[in-house]
Amino acid sequence: MGIGVSLFLIAVGAILTWAVNATANGIDINTVGVILMVVGIVGMLLSFIFWSSWGGPGFARREAYVEGAAPVARRRTYVESEPAPRRTVVEDDIA
Repeated sequence: MGIGVSLFLIAVGAILTWAVNATANGIDINTVGVILMVVGIVGMLLSFIFWSSWGGPGFARREAYVEGAAPVARRRTYVESEPAPRRTVVEDDIA
């Protein structure tokens, strides 16, 4: 579940809890709204916890601190690969 789905569940739960004044037989709409909000909040917390393992906003940053070591400047280099050579398939009829 992503952050967008979590926000959607929280919004739907809040609407059901505080904005809907309807009754239904066998179901409490306010309770359903609270459950949806709790599930949305838990999903959002889990999304934030696992954000770095999913890649986060599109990059990964790993740092290690070594006591007494000089700072290291890191440069990320992106190399464009050459296009793959074209292949030609020739079919011969064998009679």
